[in-house]
Amino acid sequence: MQIAVIADVLGEENNGTSITVKRLISNLKKRGHEVLVVAPGTSDDKNFYPVEKIDFKIFNDYVEKNGVVLAKPNETTLRTVIEKADVVHALMPFPLGRSAVRICNELKKPLTTAFHVQPENVSSHFGLQKSKPVNDYIYKNFLNGFYRFSDYIHCPTEFIADQLRRHGYTQDLRIISNGVDPAFVPGSVPKPAAFADKFCILSTGRLVKEKCQSELLKAVTLSRYADKIQVFLAGDGPLEKRLQKLGSKLPNPPVISFLKKDDLINTIHFCDLYVHCAYAEIESIACVEAITCGLVPIIADSKKSAAKYFARNESNLYRASDPEDLAKKIDFMIEHPEVRLSQREQYIRYAEKFRIDKCIDKMEEMFEDAVAGRHKPQIV
Repeated sequence: MQIAVIADVLGEENNGTSITVKRLISNLKKRGHEVLVVAPGTSDDKNFYPVEKIDFKIFNDYVEKNGVVLAKPNETTLRTVIEKADVVHALMPFPLGRSAVRICNELKKPLTTAFHVQPENVSSHFGLQKSKPVNDYIYKNFLNGFYRFSDYIHCPTEFIADQLRRHGYTQDLRIISNGVDPAFVPGSVPKPAAFADKFCILSTGRLVKEKCQSELLKAVTLSRYADKIQVFLAGDGPLEKRLQKLGSKLPNPPVISFLKKDDLINTIHFCDLYVHCAYAEIESIACVEAITCGLVPIIADSKKSAAKYFARNESNLYRASDPEDLAKKIDFMIEHPEVRLSQREQYIRYAEKFRIDKCIDKMEEMFEDAVAGRHKPQIV
């Protein structure tokens, strides 16, 4: 098939959306599909159709700090690509995606969409991530301006599909994980000499409000083993300096840096525990990558996060926004290495369902159904 992928955000692999979109494109190509990509940026690929980025004027610095570049719609480019494609997959409810879905409807072109942007990801920029009226409005805005044009929505988890049903989305909701790169496999390597005697805890994700990494740093200060713990925050973002300042109070200040894939895998393989504190999360491939490698997690039980459903045991959950409870769970894991050893095998088996090949099978099925017009609307 000729599959058009319309991505408002597709830059550096410093956020989950860019990583998962590039992984989708790469794996579709491996299966022989011709993938036509419309996105901001540049590429040597003849099937990449670049568009300009939006100029936010005085807010450009803020946008840049968040590591996200949004595409400016170009109707000529969109029409050229959409007319060529057998099916169009529009990824985000922003200006480029909104233009694309309207053109698809005009041309009666098979269309699928994806739900990668949680309303809390938007409202957190204004400190309103916990405001129900604001987030409800964003759900409605996304539906009216984007998703109503499509019969299919790719939902990475049952959690976000349930949220869409609650907010009046009646489309055919396809629950398909974004999938884990085959490079993430169980393994173990020696700790770097500087951390050989430390209990190493990893947390992966953008350094932004809704990821709540500060809870982990506060929890370490409350731990009975604070002097033995070394935290690694793998990511970048606007809160880096704030987290460094908070972490400077620890006996062992955290190591904060963005890690490329090979370095991230190496870090997962030498760490003792993974902690995921996010308040809002549609799936969290970062968490899945860690457990796929056999790293046992402790996850916040936030009502707005799908990641909590990855926890296989009560010892792998802590009360969200409660560093004291997180500290207790960390101490338990330090004191019971036999629990971590047993759970490691449990998580490796559980993570098999997130392998990318299985997920691409389901994406292909959705595209084929869109072309054939087979869809099952939800009953809300």
